[in-house]
Amino acid sequence: MAPKSLLCLCLLCILSGNDYSASAARLGEQQQSMLTVCDKGLFLSEQNICLPCNCKGHADYCEDITGICINCRDHSAGDFCEMCEDGYTLTPSPDGHTCQPCPCPLSVPSNNFAVHCHKGGANLRCKCQQGYAGHLCERCAPGYYGNPMAIGDSCKRCDCNGNSDPNLIFNECHNVTGYCQHCWGNTAGANCERCAPGFYGDAISAKNCKECNCESGHCDMHTGECLAEAATDNLCSCDECIWHLIGDLRLSNKTLDQLKVAVLNVSTGAAANDRLKYYNYTAHRLRIRQLEKKLVITDNRLPPVREILSRFSTKLTSTQGLLQKAASTVQETEDKNRASIIKVQRNEVISYESLWALPASLPPLPASLLSTHILFSYHAAIDGASQKLTEKMERLSLADRDLVQRAAEHAEELEGQANSLEEDLKESDANGFVQRAISAANVYNNIVKYINDANITSLTTLNLAERAEDVCYRMTVFNLNKLVPELLGKLKVVEEKKPVNNVTANIMRIRELIAQARSVAKKVQVSMKFNGQSSVEVHPRSNLEELKTVTSISLFMRVDPDEDPIEDRFILYLGDRSGKKDYIGLAIKNDNLVYVYNLGGEYVEIPVASKPVSQWPAVFNYIRVERLGRHGKVFLTIPSQTATDEQKFIQKGEAPGTDSLFDIDPNNLVFFVGGVPPDVKLPPPLSLAPFVGCIELASLNNEVISLYNFKKTHKMDVTTSLPCPRYKLAFSQSRIASYLFDGTGYALISNIERRGKFGVVTRFDIAVRTVANDGVLFLMVSGDNFFLLELKNGFLRLMYDFGFSDGPKLLENNLPKLQINDARYHEVSVIYHQSKKVILLVDKSHVKSMENPKTTLPFSDIYIGGAPSRILKSRPELAAVVGLKGCVKGFQFQKKDFNLLEEPGTIGISSGCPEESFMSRKAYFTGKGYLGSTAKISPFDNFEGGLNFRTLQPSGLLFYHNEGSDEFSISLENGVVVLNCRGTKVKSHKKQYSDGRTHFLVASVNNQKYSLLVDDKDKVEKKRPSSATKPPSGSAVKTFYYGGSPSSSFKNYTGCISNAYINRQDRDIEPEDFQRYTEKVQASLQDCPLQRPPAVLLSRQQDNSSIARHDEHWLFGGCIPFHPCYQSPSPRATHQAFRYGGITNSRQHYKDLPDSFSERSHFSLSLKTHSSFGLIFYVSDAQEDNFMALFLAQGKLVYTFNVAEQRVRIKSEKKYNDNAWHNVVFIRDGSMGRLILDGHTVLEDRAHGINVSWHISSPLYIGGVPAGRAQKNIQRNSAHSFNGCLKNLQLDGRWLSPVSETYGVVPCFEGHSEAGAYFSEEGGYVVLEESFDQGQRFELSIEVRPRVASGVLLHVRTAEGYFTVHIHQGAVVVLVNDGKHEFSTKVSPRQGLCGGNWHNITVIRDANVVQLDVDSEVSHVVGSLNPSSTSAKMPVFIGGAPGAPGSSPILIFSFVPNVKLL
Repeated sequence: MAPKSLLCLCLLCILSGNDYSASAARLGEQQQSMLTVCDKGLFLSEQNICLPCNCKGHADYCEDITGICINCRDHSAGDFCEMCEDGYTLTPSPDGHTCQPCPCPLSVPSNNFAVHCHKGGANLRCKCQQGYAGHLCERCAPGYYGNPMAIGDSCKRCDCNGNSDPNLIFNECHNVTGYCQHCWGNTAGANCERCAPGFYGDAISAKNCKECNCESGHCDMHTGECLAEAATDNLCSCDECIWHLIGDLRLSNKTLDQLKVAVLNVSTGAAANDRLKYYNYTAHRLRIRQLEKKLVITDNRLPPVREILSRFSTKLTSTQGLLQKAASTVQETEDKNRASIIKVQRNEVISYESLWALPASLPPLPASLLSTHILFSYHAAIDGASQKLTEKMERLSLADRDLVQRAAEHAEELEGQANSLEEDLKESDANGFVQRAISAANVYNNIVKYINDANITSLTTLNLAERAEDVCYRMTVFNLNKLVPELLGKLKVVEEKKPVNNVTANIMRIRELIAQARSVAKKVQVSMKFNGQSSVEVHPRSNLEELKTVTSISLFMRVDPDEDPIEDRFILYLGDRSGKKDYIGLAIKNDNLVYVYNLGGEYVEIPVASKPVSQWPAVFNYIRVERLGRHGKVFLTIPSQTATDEQKFIQKGEAPGTDSLFDIDPNNLVFFVGGVPPDVKLPPPLSLAPFVGCIELASLNNEVISLYNFKKTHKMDVTTSLPCPRYKLAFSQSRIASYLFDGTGYALISNIERRGKFGVVTRFDIAVRTVANDGVLFLMVSGDNFFLLELKNGFLRLMYDFGFSDGPKLLENNLPKLQINDARYHEVSVIYHQSKKVILLVDKSHVKSMENPKTTLPFSDIYIGGAPSRILKSRPELAAVVGLKGCVKGFQFQKKDFNLLEEPGTIGISSGCPEESFMSRKAYFTGKGYLGSTAKISPFDNFEGGLNFRTLQPSGLLFYHNEGSDEFSISLENGVVVLNCRGTKVKSHKKQYSDGRTHFLVASVNNQKYSLLVDDKDKVEKKRPSSATKPPSGSAVKTFYYGGSPSSSFKNYTGCISNAYINRQDRDIEPEDFQRYTEKVQASLQDCPLQRPPAVLLSRQQDNSSIARHDEHWLFGGCIPFHPCYQSPSPRATHQAFRYGGITNSRQHYKDLPDSFSERSHFSLSLKTHSSFGLIFYVSDAQEDNFMALFLAQGKLVYTFNVAEQRVRIKSEKKYNDNAWHNVVFIRDGSMGRLILDGHTVLEDRAHGINVSWHISSPLYIGGVPAGRAQKNIQRNSAHSFNGCLKNLQLDGRWLSPVSETYGVVPCFEGHSEAGAYFSEEGGYVVLEESFDQGQRFELSIEVRPRVASGVLLHVRTAEGYFTVHIHQGAVVVLVNDGKHEFSTKVSPRQGLCGGNWHNITVIRDANVVQLDVDSEVSHVVGSLNPSSTSAKMPVFIGGAPGAPGSSPILIFSFVPNVKLL
């Protein structure tokens, strides 16, 4: 490098007056010999050479010679910027490393509360600032409150105005809200800022709250002036039982974590493993029960300890008095002594002998010495008592340790027995020990009992811990130093028991674990042996609605004719407990297997006469019974004993009546197998002797079900009736090892490197078969890192993030090879090369690859087919991920196979892959599509067809076929079902079939008449006109359509169609499999997204006064005054701002667009969102060839439109999903586009060389689009509603015209929001259920937060009277009127209802007894019994009722959506 001339040398030349050129030459020579200056980024070494600074790109200069960096930036530190400042952590980057804020708990500066942090392996450790606690500083420490997990929030010190309990170590307040929980000195309030009810004074400064001396018990809280009644403002604080409940739930979580892995899918090869887990679980329960006993003993020993402490306190008080007296006496003696000495010194003439008289002048001295002696005696007594107390505590601790030791020894003994059993099983035939799994399965029958046990244990533990905490505080006051270490240890235990989560989160966790446990119980594939007296009652499926149209049951059954002669025997029954309504059953009659079902009082028996039961081999045989409407079918499969061929028998039948629906009452539905208890009466065709043999349930309506998911067993003795082992590969459909995923379970492979290591090249292989659109194939998660392979809209999608600075890496495409949801097996492979690429293979062919950012895979566990909700909620990118519905044939890591059923973490999957799982029997239509197929049918001559439909649109084409000008159709026309055959129309009587409910129709045509039957009730027939008779068209193959037609002029259908069937001439009646249809146009074959709305959602202004009854005048007569409650300052609605994204297709439609729109447009709006993806604005023509859109992609704004075949696409460089308001302007002027963000960022793009016309049509969509739209032009993950707010929408400087249609758009509120429904001051009500039968017993559970002191919560009319729950002046009231009598009960909560908190209200009615529970405060009433009272199905009104006057609001309150009517 060439040396630089120094500026100072030039100045020296000028100042000295020398000739510049000569001086410069001489000084330049001197400078070169004296000093060299290096450029930016370089330093001068000892060899006088400029070398690069080693500052990792975080500093521009470094010191000469040493190279130490100067002024490290980007939060880096160290001599060479190789470290990070406190509060930041090193993160690898392509250029070396960067210093990112410690994610303690969030990696944003506002929520980084760490002094410093460091990573130890894959775990991050944070040293928290004062006031924060947790590994990631994710919660507030005791004495502080706030929510560090919410952006912008932090922990603040509790402020209780010095009025908290002085015995508490910490100034206690709620760790999120900051509400003080232990106000002291007769104070109350969120900050103990006022005197408690019944007291008056100054709580903050003078702290002199005194009790009111008033006859009424009420006085002014400041002056003490007596009042006639209590003040209206109530102060609410959290009920202590809520915190007990939280502690209970936390400990219950721990117990359920043990439960959820205790029982897995039981197969013949896994019985030994399940037995071992059962013993481990028994040992765990034993430890819990032993700890309960230990806590009871501890509780009994605490009173003597308190008594000793009380005596110490008394003695200490006395001792303090004596000490004060002794000190006073000693001081007085010293004063007198000092005075005497001075006197002696001054009086020199006093003789030496006279000095001996001095003691006589000090009479108090002996008394002082006596007092001192007494003081020493008391000190000795205290020391001795302290020593005794210490010894007692040590003995108590030893007793606890002995108890725990004995429990541990017993657990070890059980574990030894389990190990011994496992060894025995390894030496024996596992199939012979299948029955041992019953012991493990029994755990599920007692799961609720275990939860209750855990709750009782946790409540006892928390109560005793709080007592120990109280003892700890009081003993600290007495400063017994020897006990402080032990007491602090106990305090730490108590603090750990304090709740950190809210009640709802814990309850949701409990529900999730119980659901997982039940899912596992349903999949226990083990038989039960019935002895002729035993029976099992099984939990039926939760979705009973689907059983009405289609019912199928499959099972394996084994009988042994040689040991037990075949007699008429009962097998199973599904139906009403009384046996008088519709039912389905299976039996052995006259040596035949007989399928029986009853519809509408008429039953049919379908015997399998071609294979008598006495000829069945003594092995498990497969039986399946089906019912579709009136049509039934029974299948029998007998495995071959010598070859692979199986014997299959099929028999079909049809119910004689016209009813097609299985009429069931969910409250009385029972499912019995093998027999029934004595108190259950079976219908005559099934009143047979109980079954003898072995049965294993397989499925109910194609969902896996097990006998071990039972409600009760009757005389089932597992010691004498051992289950029969079943060879599970006996049937050809089971011989391929596969696993069935139903969308709720998953497989977890822990420590995956035990079979293979992550290397430079890592490979995953999985074989999948599915028809689902979405689902996880596999997922790895470690902290903030994840690696996901999933199905998204039917296409493979790979996404992973290892802390990359530019966000997750995404591999997705709509290539045909990536679409694998076609009901066939596909082998999918992911090859991860850590220094090159990520490669995706499908069926061994390379499909897609992407560059890899040279990072190793930081994982140890892998989830297959799904994951727990806590894992999916840990990252926003995983929040929308759903479980897989389909089959997995195998999974390999580094070419090593894994048996997923044998992995300890596997939950809720089963073996096998039934074909029924891949039939698509339901379809969702968007109003623009249809499904088409061909079959041999004759709709005009001989036809029967049925289907379920559900829609909110009044009109639409359900089924269509035409032959030239002749049309055959089934449609909805203004809510009426219409059958049209060659112009002759048959219309239903009812006109409200577009109500969002599921309805079933059957249409038939024969030579005499046309028939239409809807829901088995609405039946219409019309005689066939003679003019309609034409020569039959023969048996040629004809085309037909569901949901619409490419040629019909009638409007296509919007909604769901399921379980459709038609009478084809070439096969039996069976549900249509839409997956096999050749024409699929804009129709989804997955679950119907149509949500059934509340029966009615009405504002109060609507005139329904005619419905009001005269005996309800108290409710609507204007006597409920409006008294406002506590009004939270947030959330508050932003003026003219709207929130989108509450539903998938949330949006607004605008129709009036200016004529100039095709040439140019200037849109402006304000945006606030936290979404990474979603559509904000969209407009197009009918074919969507011309379009314009604004959407979010990975948090960045994208503005795009087309110009002929070209596209203008402008994308912001930064992300705008920070939940702050941003101003957005997007302009189109011909082929030029411009995007302006926040007034200063201007981005522009244009299409060149093209001048073509561009036309669009209304409507203009804001916030989202209808289902199926925009996918042609917008990437799929953005073609849905964004979640956020918009305001100030303007087009060409003018406000947009009034909105024409709105879907799922609500006002935009500032601040945090909660789940629930808000009832505004304008009133209104929701009809939650149109036909609710409250019967003699029902239960209501609701959670409310009132904003007025009076109003209606729930109202149900009955046949004779009404049942109402309402709030009146801060009290909850239940009022019952049965037509003859009226009775009521109420609860006035001590804490009031108006404090802005949530309140739990439960109402239980049992005949004439009503119990009301409000936040655990209970009241009940016993009314007169009306024997003539009848049951009727009536509407349920929430938040108000018809007939309410418009002059005053009924109620303004919020409630959570989980309203329960049981």
